[in-house]
Amino acid sequence: MRRTAALVTAGFLALVAGCSGDGEPARAAAEPTVEAVPASVQVAPADGSTDVSPTVPLEISVTDGELTDVAVVDGAGAPVPGSVADAPADPATDVWTPDAPLAYGASYTLTATAEGSDEQPVQAATTFTTVTPQTLSTPSIGPLDGQTVGVGMPIRVWFDDAVADKAAVESHLRVTSSTPTDGVWNWFSDTEVHFRPSGYWPENTDVTLEADLYGVALGEGVWGEKDRAVSFRIGERHVSIADASTHRMQVFDGDQLVQDFPMSAGSPDNPSYNGPHVVTEMNPDRVMDSSTYGVPVDSPDGYRTPVQWAVRLSDSGEFVHAAPWSVGQQGRENVSHGCINMSTENARWFFDFSQPGDVVEVRNSSAGTLRSDIYDWTIPWEEWQAGSALK
Repeated sequence: MRRTAALVTAGFLALVAGCSGDGEPARAAAEPTVEAVPASVQVAPADGSTDVSPTVPLEISVTDGELTDVAVVDGAGAPVPGSVADAPADPATDVWTPDAPLAYGASYTLTATAEGSDEQPVQAATTFTTVTPQTLSTPSIGPLDGQTVGVGMPIRVWFDDAVADKAAVESHLRVTSSTPTDGVWNWFSDTEVHFRPSGYWPENTDVTLEADLYGVALGEGVWGEKDRAVSFRIGERHVSIADASTHRMQVFDGDQLVQDFPMSAGSPDNPSYNGPHVVTEMNPDRVMDSSTYGVPVDSPDGYRTPVQWAVRLSDSGEFVHAAPWSVGQQGRENVSHGCINMSTENARWFFDFSQPGDVVEVRNSSAGTLRSDIYDWTIPWEEWQAGSALK
């Protein structure tokens, strides 16, 4: 057994010697050397930038390394809380977002630190100043938050100052609804923009407008003062047809005809305007005053008359209201100054049925098409779309 073991040992040693080729034991191959590379960091906006929007993205790009720290301080050196995430359009770039919006007219410093394979920290910093607006603007919005309105009520946004950059503003007005629509914005003037679908809103729909205008340049030194959000509900579909040729008004609740009232529309000298009218105001008691649309009370066509159950249809003096003095003409001829006259009982029913945003379509009158504060539905859809600043 000892002899056999000796032979095996000798054979093993000979084999090792043969494999080495030179009588020396074989050596393991050396591993390749990896060069340590430092990181490179770039930040934006550029150092020394001025008139920067307080909502501009603060971007950090790192090459050959990993981002290890981001710090932002204000002009007094106080830390500004925030967080870092991938840029939506470029995952290779990080974006720092403040927990609360940066202020107008303030200085900030962003410092980013990264580390490459050399394990050495590398920093990049930028100091910038946000814009100081000449004027701050917060728009008014209708409908109001929490309101329920009819299917004809557009979203209306008014500005106190003219909007020079309409596309910038419109791109920050976002409308969402529980029932999707094809709605589009249309600029009525430099200070007013409306939103509506191609047809009346779907009933029983929840709608939200997010007007994210803080940090947005409206143009000519005017900037958005703050963000606003308004949520409202589209209620039941109430659309009525007031036909000046038949002297009747049909009232629909959804697709169901619920009333067919005799009425008197505007006389040949004062015809009612044609087209879809939107209910904007409701008064159980109101004084009808011709001077509100330019006709003096003491003129031959002037008047100052108290009425009941007045439902406003336009800002040109058109209402549905009780007119007991014209019951004999209702259903037979048009004798009003442009309003839809009804009996007191019928006007009371319609008043109780109505809500702001309901629609009354006036047809077959001798007057032209409605022009009012809300004449949105008289505008053909292609023309409405052309009124958007985002072509």
